[in-house]
Amino acid sequence: MSAGFFSVAGGLLLVHAVLLLLNAHAGQCGCYKRIFSFGDAMIDTGNFVQLAAGKAASSKFKEAPYGMTFFRHPTGRICDGRVLIDFYAEALQLPLIPPYVPEKDSGQFPHGANFAVYGASAMGEGYNGHNDTVTSPWPLGQQTTWFEEMLQRIAPGGNGAKVRQILAESLIVMGEIGAIDYSSWFDVGGASEDAVDVIPDVITYISHFIEEMILNQGAKAFLVPNILPMGCRPSYLSRFRSSNHSEYDENGCLRWFNDFSQKHNQALAMNMGWLRRTYPNVTFIYADYYGAAMEFISNPGRFDIGDPLLACCGGDGPYHTGGECNSTAKIWGDPAHFASWDGVQLTEKAYSIIAEGVLNGKFANPPFPLRC
Repeated sequence: MSAGFFSVAGGLLLVHAVLLLLNAHAGQCGCYKRIFSFGDAMIDTGNFVQLAAGKAASSKFKEAPYGMTFFRHPTGRICDGRVLIDFYAEALQLPLIPPYVPEKDSGQFPHGANFAVYGASAMGEGYNGHNDTVTSPWPLGQQTTWFEEMLQRIAPGGNGAKVRQILAESLIVMGEIGAIDYSSWFDVGGASEDAVDVIPDVITYISHFIEEMILNQGAKAFLVPNILPMGCRPSYLSRFRSSNHSEYDENGCLRWFNDFSQKHNQALAMNMGWLRRTYPNVTFIYADYYGAAMEFISNPGRFDIGDPLLACCGGDGPYHTGGECNSTAKIWGDPAHFASWDGVQLTEKAYSIIAEGVLNGKFANPPFPLRC
């Protein structure tokens, strides 16, 4: 492993500075006593390693270099350090939200629980609409089932009034979710023009589970993120390389995949409008992860990032891809100067920028602090 593994001091100083900015508004957000979160690897804090490997079994996510930046040891996060849910918890002056699975039989989760799982899709396994390639065993539906089971246990007898009190004081973070549904299509060579037809189904699944939590449990506040620019992902840039320069935008990202991401995001934003009209007493905060990420993709120097399209941990291939991120992988430098961690997932640095943009910037509609 390269010496970059140990070169983290400068990155830590910058991250602490970002946290000061986040916490500047924390007093306005103290009304949320808990966070319950659902999604995929972007916010998984340890569920996947428990589900797939168990406590004793080996997993690359249990080894260095994962966790090298902040925790200084692997935590089950698919990242060098903290992920988005960690920054949200810190900004709300809450302890870091624990993953649900390791404590599912006994945890009381006084500050909330994280149900997100690496590789999770919005739609369930065996979905047989346009896209029959979704194979995630822990999709959004399974995560919400865990959520219901937890509420039954921490509110003895499934006391409806107690459940509604808990949810009235909580923020529900719905993702990022949906990108895996599309990735599974592209990974098996599905036609790009047909993938667009999957978008309404993905949005319907997300909206369905939001409505269930409102109607069945009395949820009152949701943060609903869109998906990242898929065309800027190093793994896609490597896999779908083209000699046709017109397929790339001014940032070097694949134009079609970013346009596709935007189609999903536009559909999700429209759905948020419908939900606001249908449930006027519920807060829906639309988080523009795409826009926040494009800040460091289009102007990386502003954030002390080198090339935002290169992976920090990986191989010697294009965009530093071509190898797994594991204990023997090449670390190309300090993760504080990279946006991509392993070619697919982001670095703590990138997540801190996105979180700051959502919590204190222009990438939340309505603005996050004003709605707390």
